[in-house]
Amino acid sequence: MVQILIIGIAAGAAAALLFASLMSGSSFSLLLVSIAPLPILIAAMGWSHLAGLIAATVGATALAASLSGVLFVAFLVGVGLPAWWLAYLALLARPTTQPTDSLEWYPVGRLVVWAALLATMIVTISLLNIGTDAESIRAGLRRIFEQIIRIQRGTPAGAPLDIPGLPDPKHLLEFLSLVFAPSAAVLATITNLVNLWLAARVVKVSGRLKRPWPDLAAISFPPAVTALLAAAIAGSFLPGLIGMIAGVLTATLLTAYAALGFAVLHKITGGISGRGFVLGAAYAAVGVLGWPVLAMTLLGLADTLLDVRGRVAARRGPSAPDT
Repeated sequence: MVQILIIGIAAGAAAALLFASLMSGSSFSLLLVSIAPLPILIAAMGWSHLAGLIAATVGATALAASLSGVLFVAFLVGVGLPAWWLAYLALLARPTTQPTDSLEWYPVGRLVVWAALLATMIVTISLLNIGTDAESIRAGLRRIFEQIIRIQRGTPAGAPLDIPGLPDPKHLLEFLSLVFAPSAAVLATITNLVNLWLAARVVKVSGRLKRPWPDLAAISFPPAVTALLAAAIAGSFLPGLIGMIAGVLTATLLTAYAALGFAVLHKITGGISGRGFVLGAAYAAVGVLGWPVLAMTLLGLADTLLDVRGRVAARRGPSAPDT
């Protein structure tokens, strides 16, 4: 218990320092903030979920004591508790007797879905801190982006905003206020998934990972997720706050299906010549261009509805698991 307490305190302090780096205002601090959940995830997955809960509480308390009391809730809701919950689920298991006495671990596909749902929650709470309806949220976002642009260009508060190449900067501010919520949702989902994977790898290398490393190419989503995505897409066309939140949920779930699409690609390319080139080209295209992620999303959806991996496997016969 003493070791768990020490690990939790150390992980919480590290997470708080990473989160507090945002106060520096540098662009590099954004990267440090994005990995703030990592120490909590490592503590929870390597020792116990209690260590992760201690880390989340210590990190929030340290930020509140040293910087501002508002950061206690912000850190706890935005970083600490989501990281703890993902780690808790990752180590969740139940005994099974089929085919032999062993443990059935929490499915990785559901962890991906939880990463998307937690991102939806974080972004939604952040938006509600700006305003209580869609118009006030967009107006608040426009003010925030205007302040950022003024600081970057050194424009005084009373002077007209001037952006080279844009005769009317209001159009840019309006565009940014519209795309911010879904963009932040996508980024939050990716951050959750990357931090979870990194933490699992670190704990595995240290020899403390309790569950066996899963076959990530075999992940799948519950059927209800597709229905939830369809409902979110339909809801995103509604006006007001409901439509905005539905749009956030749509963005996170589509990102989850893009991750599933990469899993499908890994599976169906197993054993073929030039597999490394195909996978490298896919990752490079998404990383550089961005829009090819739509193809991965469609592939994930197609596999959910049509069992693409099963059809390919039936044609090839049995093969070794993808590593």
